[in-house]
Amino acid sequence: MALLLDRPVQHAFRVSPVGTLVTVGALAVAIVVSLTQGAAGLAPAGVVRSLVDALPGVALDSGLSPVEEAVLWQIRLPRTCLAALVGAALSVAGAGYQGVFRNPLADPYLLGISAGAGLGAVLAMGFGLDLAWGPVGAVPAAAFVGATLAVAGSALVARGSFASPATLLLSGVAIAAFFSAMQTYLLQRLSYTRAREVLSWLFGKLATDGWGPVLLLAPYVLVGVAVLALHARHLDVLRLGDDEARALGLDPVRVRVVVVVAATLVTAAAVSVSGLIAFVGLVVPHVVRLVASHSYRAVVPLSALAGAAFLALVDVGARTAVAPAELPVGVITAFVGAPFFAFVLWRGRAGQL
Repeated sequence: MALLLDRPVQHAFRVSPVGTLVTVGALAVAIVVSLTQGAAGLAPAGVVRSLVDALPGVALDSGLSPVEEAVLWQIRLPRTCLAALVGAALSVAGAGYQGVFRNPLADPYLLGISAGAGLGAVLAMGFGLDLAWGPVGAVPAAAFVGATLAVAGSALVARGSFASPATLLLSGVAIAAFFSAMQTYLLQRLSYTRAREVLSWLFGKLATDGWGPVLLLAPYVLVGVAVLALHARHLDVLRLGDDEARALGLDPVRVRVVVVVAATLVTAAAVSVSGLIAFVGLVVPHVVRLVASHSYRAVVPLSALAGAAFLALVDVGARTAVAPAELPVGVITAFVGAPFFAFVLWRGRAGQL
């Protein structure tokens, strides 16, 4: 049977052009702000000219000094790209989880991802576990393995019951509690200095020494966003319920497996290079629904853009608020995200999101 949506549903899922333009504009502004603001202020016009000058066949004088050019291309741009990729990854994964579980409170750290990644990081940073592979360092590799093992454990406990989202969610709660208990126990066995280093990573950290983390994360984000975008129409159908989805020719279990696997890999990759950054994947999809559309055909791609813009701006605050020191990125996202989400719930909008 052809997979179709009736006219009333299609009408409810219209995409707002204004919301799309706002999201794209916000990302452009966020990138410029992130590249220009910091301990060494850079002129916005010079930054833009330097970026344009890098295009093939273009020759412009940026007006930046050699030192400023080095700051832009070796420090600011890699960090901005990393923040944008992590924000996009967490946001699009959050949208995917919210769609398959039909739960507006679902976030990328569902199914024990955060606990698994945290345990892997503790073992690597605190106890010397070396899972490094090629260009992938020990901590990112251990965090990635821990996150994927946690999700695999959740699926195993649920006996692969992707037909029952509630069972899978409860399995994730159990696995997360177990991994968190192990993480806490191991942290108590570390020295103060080593434990502080681990906690700094767990609270979220976007500092980078170059393009390595960006190149490591980019393929996961690009493939993950593509897979989730291709299944966005299916997520719209799942909103009608499993029985209705089957009547329209959709296999709900297959869609859940594909989306959960894609969202999990994207989240695990993001966490492996940034630590645990809260509320991005929970709040950003809600904002997109408010300003653009409720259709996942809009929510998925626009969440990626909005998440990239949001985390790029948050990173500016993290590195400038208490300069020359840095605040953990996760602290700022919690300060911003928790009140916003509480306000949405207070307004009684949760049922509409």
